[in-house]
Amino acid sequence: MTSYDQRSTLDVQLQSQDSRMKTKYAIVFICIVALVIIEKESNIISRVSDKLIQRQTPQQTLQTPLDYGIATQNGSLMMLKMLLSQLTGTPGNYSSLSAEQEEDELDDSGTYSFSGGRKHILLLATTRTGSSFVGEFFNQHGDNMFYLFEPLWHVERMLTMAGEANNGTVLAGIYREVVQGLFLCDFSPLEKFISPPPQDHVTPALFRRESSLSLCEEPVCTPVIKDVFERYHCKTRRCGPLNLTLASESCLSKKHHAIKTVRVRQLETLQPLVEDPRLDVRVIQLVRDPRAILASRMVAFSSKYQTWKTWAQDGQVPEDDEEVKRLKGNCDHIRMSAEVGLSRPRWLRKRYMLVRYEDIARYPMQKAEEMYRFTGIPFSPQAREWILRNTQTTQEASGIYSTQKNSSEQAEKWRFSIPFTLAQVVQRVCGPTMKLFGYKFVDDEKTLMNKSISLLEERLFH
Repeated sequence: MTSYDQRSTLDVQLQSQDSRMKTKYAIVFICIVALVIIEKESNIISRVSDKLIQRQTPQQTLQTPLDYGIATQNGSLMMLKMLLSQLTGTPGNYSSLSAEQEEDELDDSGTYSFSGGRKHILLLATTRTGSSFVGEFFNQHGDNMFYLFEPLWHVERMLTMAGEANNGTVLAGIYREVVQGLFLCDFSPLEKFISPPPQDHVTPALFRRESSLSLCEEPVCTPVIKDVFERYHCKTRRCGPLNLTLASESCLSKKHHAIKTVRVRQLETLQPLVEDPRLDVRVIQLVRDPRAILASRMVAFSSKYQTWKTWAQDGQVPEDDEEVKRLKGNCDHIRMSAEVGLSRPRWLRKRYMLVRYEDIARYPMQKAEEMYRFTGIPFSPQAREWILRNTQTTQEASGIYSTQKNSSEQAEKWRFSIPFTLAQVVQRVCGPTMKLFGYKFVDDEKTLMNKSISLLEERLFH
């Protein structure tokens, strides 16, 4: 081969290498831009929540396992270094773990989990599905559990007053941010929504404080302060206003955390929460027969359901009415969230469980065992004892908000209170939801009221 031919071959090789390098650097540049956009999007959500409320002094709590900003920054840097390493073909010292160790550290969703064995349970439901009762399965676990009851109530209340309750995107982002903070034992995101604003991180206004054992035990239970009224005061002992700094310290001392909420409407909005490497999230979605939910709401929220009561008497239901449309919207949201969970996307693999209230009512101990097994938390003797004690109870103890239920009877009670006309309406507008969850339709009033005929198909959702 002549020297000219050799030079030509060399030029071609250099041009080819140069072209490949340009392509790689172009991809790296695109990745950097994408990461910047993600960071800005996160900041926008924070700024929106800040504009909706008056800023308060940040809560001085113990440092959480990883600081928000540091964790986000480090996560972005690690991702970028991994991309650079893969694109350039160089080893890339972006992790101190060996290949074998990295594989061990990867959790079931394919992301890194640094929660150190700590589990974070999110119980999702809608009102009147038995979520208070089921939430007690975890609240009663014992000293290793930090349980919160409906903390998002404060967020919904303030955003409703600010006229932002119908902005689904903003609402979902703020809900997620608050839940994320609470799972990390940081109460400052929630504190911004408590009204009146806490003074020095002390508040007498936390919604349903008494429903969390962790907030009514020492050292969170502080001495009573004279002339300070607390509507949701602890029932098991007398305590002063809630000190959120002490609550944060208690949270950090517990091995597992659980939150019950009826305010998260779309499961897919929780993906960033589930993929947060600081957390080990398990989502339990609790569902119930829509006909039973309507019957229960007509009793529990009587003044808000006067229209339905009128229809029950008249026997005529205009299906283009806003109330009926709202019912359909609620059913659709529940169904779509369940469809996301049951489709087992990678980010939810082994992290989602669907449970029907009716199955819990029939087999409370068995279903509680299944839920604990799913979360990876030992089923404690205290939780077992509470379930035994509270699933066989007297009529006097079974109020509409009670967590004491004769559970098997409770599941069928609605069949004798809802008029057949209304049951038909629910079946028409919530049909796809009922079919997905295995709830049988009825064609006449006699079948509706015949308890010997089950309206529940046997289903396994996992």
